[in-house]
Amino acid sequence: MSNLEKYNNAFMAILNIKTEVINGKIDPESIPEWDSITHLRLVTTIEDEFNIMMESEDILDFKSYEKGKEILKKYEIEL
Repeated sequence: MSNLEKYNNAFMAILNIKTEVINGKIDPESIPEWDSITHLRLVTTIEDEFNIMMESEDILDFKSYEKGKEILKKYEIEL
């Protein structure tokens, strides 16, 4: 499984969305289920999947699907 598939699977599992919904416009405003608790679950799932520990500022900055991809690059995760 590719890193992008792992990343997408985290969004699908935690936000309960389908593959067709995944695009660059996924954020808390477009997905009502993306609240503060779900945000932490998403971050934790991604950290576990990629064996990383995000810094607090990255967790707070992780406000969209695309921003998450940028943050993962910081941890040398290529999607």
